[in-house]
Amino acid sequence: AVPVQRYKRILGSLMLTKPSASIDNALLDVRLDILKIFGIAIAVTTILSIYLARTIARPVKRLAAAADRVRRDHSREENIPDFTTRNDEIGDLSLALRAMTAALWTRMDAIERFAADVAHEIKNPLTSLRSAVETAARVKDVDQQRKLMSIIQDDVGRLDRLISDISDASRLDAELSRSHREPVDLAGMLSTLADVHETTVADGGPKLILELMDAQKLSVQGMESRLVQVFRNLIANAVTFSPPGASIRVTAHRDRKAVVVTVDDEGPGIPPGKEEAIFQRFYTERPHGEKFGTHSGLGLSISQQIVDAHDGTIRASNRLGHDGKVLGARFIVRLPAA
Repeated sequence: AVPVQRYKRILGSLMLTKPSASIDNALLDVRLDILKIFGIAIAVTTILSIYLARTIARPVKRLAAAADRVRRDHSREENIPDFTTRNDEIGDLSLALRAMTAALWTRMDAIERFAADVAHEIKNPLTSLRSAVETAARVKDVDQQRKLMSIIQDDVGRLDRLISDISDASRLDAELSRSHREPVDLAGMLSTLADVHETTVADGGPKLILELMDAQKLSVQGMESRLVQVFRNLIANAVTFSPPGASIRVTAHRDRKAVVVTVDDEGPGIPPGKEEAIFQRFYTERPHGEKFGTHSGLGLSISQQIVDAHDGTIRASNRLGHDGKVLGARFIVRLPAA
């Protein structure tokens, strides 16, 4: 609006107006575009939510429900859904849960077998002990009573050794899983064991020969006390099977990223086909003439368990001469180098 003047006198005003329909239509178009974008966003969000629910939330829920059923159900019919074909985190989670479930059942099977083996091994000396006690109560002869008392003492000693070894084996798994690993100098450890053998060996007993190659590099990560138990068991077995005046050779060397320790004896060797069986629990293959029940048969089994927990391997074989004759047994322990 502008004023109409004549000689500085305002005579009126002139106002020009334009209809607002075009502006209203433009605003309406903008609002409609915003509503369209909002609607498209809602639709995309809904579709993505449905997609994510089907591809992520639902599989995770199925995995959680299956894991809960495995926890509550005592049977083995329940399986974890297999999403391992998916190349994402859900597939990795499914693979981990399936592997964990398989390891759980394997552990439970091992516990059941261990309990059955323990019951069987303890039942034998208990049966002998019971029979000897019942017989001793009826026998009047002094010599017979003395023999029965000797049997009773042997059975009690065998039970004591069995229970001690069983207790050690049952604690071993939990101890290995909780213990902190530290660098262990195998060269120093083997040297100490060799010195102990030299000071405790009986007259005419086997001589221990220790050969260390690259002694400064013979270090591994692990539990020193348990590794000492492994090599002490192997040396003790070699002493048991070695004839008087024989030699036991212990060698250690570095093989790339591993430390290899070999224990050789000059005994009768391992029976054919028993190279793996000797590591089973309660398996005993003792020299002729040794008193029955002196060993529980858990030494090599515990040694293998310790080596496996240190991510290593232990195997047994026979040393053969050029003519194929058995020269003795050989145990090879391989551990990751520190």
